[in-house]
Amino acid sequence: MSADLFDLSSYDYLLPESLIAQYPTPKRDDARLMVIDRKTNAITHDIFANLGQWLPTRSLLVLNESKVIAARLLGKKKDGSGGGHLGGQVEVFLLKAVEDDRTFEVLLKPLKRIKEGQVLDFGRGLEAVLIDREKRIVRFNKPDVLRVIEQQGHIPLPPYIKRQDEDRDRIEYQTVYAKHLGSVAAPTAGLHFTDALMAQLESQGHDLAKVTLHINYGTFKPVECEDIREHPMHEEHYQVSSQEYDHITNAKDQGHSIVAVGTTACRVLESVAQGKALEDNTRIFIYPGYKFQTVDHLITNFHLPKSTLLMLVSAFGGYELMKRAYQEAIAQQYRFYSYGDAMLII
Repeated sequence: MSADLFDLSSYDYLLPESLIAQYPTPKRDDARLMVIDRKTNAITHDIFANLGQWLPTRSLLVLNESKVIAARLLGKKKDGSGGGHLGGQVEVFLLKAVEDDRTFEVLLKPLKRIKEGQVLDFGRGLEAVLIDREKRIVRFNKPDVLRVIEQQGHIPLPPYIKRQDEDRDRIEYQTVYAKHLGSVAAPTAGLHFTDALMAQLESQGHDLAKVTLHINYGTFKPVECEDIREHPMHEEHYQVSSQEYDHITNAKDQGHSIVAVGTTACRVLESVAQGKALEDNTRIFIYPGYKFQTVDHLITNFHLPKSTLLMLVSAFGGYELMKRAYQEAIAQQYRFYSYGDAMLII
C-alpha cells in the first residue's frame, strides 16, 4: 500500500460553499444518487427513488434506527434564592447520559460564567444544576430528559448548516424509521428513505434489518494527526438485537449481499464481525487497508474533507475511485453533507 494513504493531506479537497446543502430536497427520495461500480470503475447518475434497481438480487439493507435528540437547550441562569432569574443567557448541548436518564455530560455556553451549583432554567418547569464544572456534568430535575426535551429543545444541526434550526428540521433531520433516542447527529444516508421506498424495496425482493448506533459529537471532530493512524477515534454506543443479528448472519450465510445504509451501520456490522458484543461501545476506525468482513455494499452521503467518514468510504470504495467520484460530484454539482445527495458503492 502506498504510504500516502496514511497522510492526512490525501483526504483533503476543495468544495465550493454553494454545494453544501442547507436544506434537504423537498421529497426525500428525489435526492440524486451516484452509483459507483468497483468492478468496472463506472460512475452512473440517478435518483435515490431508483435505488432498488441498482442493488443485487435479494439484498439485505441494514438501517440505523437511532433518533436525533433535541440536544440544544436555551435558558437562563437562576437566582439560587428563588428570587427570579439573574438574566444571563445560557446554552446547554447534551452530549451523553451518565449514571441515569437525568444526568448528562454537556457543552456549556458561556462556561466561564457558570459556577458549580448554578441552577439553569429552561422554562416549562425544566431545570438543571451544574454538579461538576470540570467534567461539565449537569443534573436535571425531571427523569427521562430525552423525552421531556423532544419538543422543548432545538435540533442540533451540523456546524456547516449556516442557519438556525426550524420546526421542519424536527421531521426532516430524522430518518422515517428513527426509533431510539440518543444521537446528536442524524445517520444521514438514511434520510433519503421514505416509507413508500422501503415498501417498494421489499416488494422487489430486498430485505431490511435494523441496528442502533448513537452518533455523538465526536463525529464532527476533524482528524488533526498528519499520520491518520495516530488519530484518537471517538467512542459510540451501539446495539444489535439477537434476532436482528441472526437475520443478518443468516442472509450472509445464504450468499445475500449485505448493504450498510450509512457509515454508522457499517461501523456496527464491522465491530460485531471483529468479535465485539452485540451491545457495546466501539472506537472502530476504518481507513484504507481495512478488510471488510460483513459489508458488501455501502450507501452513504458525501463527507467532509479530512474526516474519518471520508477515510472509511475510501477504504470501502478504493482511494483512487473515491477521489474520482468526489471530483465528478463537484463537477456535476451534487449537494454535499448531511442534507445533500447520496452515493451507492457496489
